[in-house]
Amino acid sequence: MPPKDKKKKKEAGESAKKDRDPVNKSAGKAKKKKKKWSKGKVWNKFNNLVLFDKATQDKLCKEVPNCKLITPAVFSERLEIRGSLTRAALQELLSKGLIKPVSKHGAQVTYTRNSKCGDAPAAGEDA
Repeated sequence: MPPKDKKKKKEAGESAKKDRDPVNKSAGKAKKKKKKWSKGKVWNKFNNLVLFDKATQDKLCKEVPNCKLITPAVFSERLEIRGSLTRAALQELLSKGLIKPVSKHGAQVTYTRNSKCGDAPAAGEDA
């Protein structure tokens, strides 16, 4: 391979200096688009029930005793009812003996279904 010419390097450097002139600024660069502002997060407006209707009451009585994990948040979202209504309904089911409490930490209460064979632990749990 033949050696490179120094003249070509100098000519290339001079043409690059010409591009750096304030007159020729836009010649070497593409214009950037202006950054747009985000629209922000849009929250869904929930239209949860304040009082039970017959269909929701029946659904609650059928579904809740069959679930392993029962919390007010889960059933408030699943049945589309207010949290206060859910807490009151779960208290009623607890008094009837259909569910049993697992833990209570602050306002978060966790329930589980009441096992049919009394207080014996489930097959997967240790005593």
